Amino acid sequence: MNSQTYNQAVLELARAGLADLTASAQAKKAQRTAAQESHFLCNWMVEALKEKRFSKLVADDLTAWTRMARSQGAGAELKRLLERIVHQYQSVEDSHVELGTALNAMIAELTQLEWLVFTDTEINTKLKLDADGQSSLVIDVKEFTQHIQDNQLIKPINLYVRADEQLLTQIALSHGLLISQGNKKTSLIKHHKTFQIYPHNQLPALCLLLA
Repeated sequence: MNSQTYNQAVLELARAGLADLTASAQAKKAQRTAAQESHFLCNWMVEALKEKRFSKLVADDLTAWTRMARSQGAGAELKRLLERIVHQYQSVEDSHVELGTALNAMIAELTQLEWLVFTDTEINTKLKLDADGQSSLVIDVKEFTQHIQDNQLIKPINLYVRADEQLLTQIALSHGLLISQGNKKTSLIKHHKTFQIYPHNQLPALCLLLA
């Protein structure tokens, strides 16, 4: 039996949660409030963890989401969370674009939007970019030239970005790319966060989601 990828596991979980929520509402023939939906999904996730219904790859996600639901109630917006996951992961699953091509197309769009974009600098120490508040993207020249082959992404690439994260996610997704959550601690460019893209969009953890 083939082992699941993270993408397959999280998409399966999200689809199952939404399907069971819908089935439960139909069985009771009543419109649920947001608080009731969140309560149902929180209990559903707790049971899924207990029963080990889904891959270990998403166990940490389930644990984090149940904690969030217990502390925030309806504010956790679990239904919306699952819908966002389905939307993004389904989008890239249906996309057949080569990710090297996708990255170059994204860079072209960001350049048109007057971002500062640098792909010709070797980054092996902390650097500072004087962008004067302008959105910016920096990619190490070695990664940019060596991690793309025949328009295919063959190794992960770090994107050092200073910009609105939702805009970045939206543009990346429009080109068929999932990007990782941002990490300020690992960034080698001052005031920038490190985001990553992976071959075949197979990130090891939940991607940055659209709001």
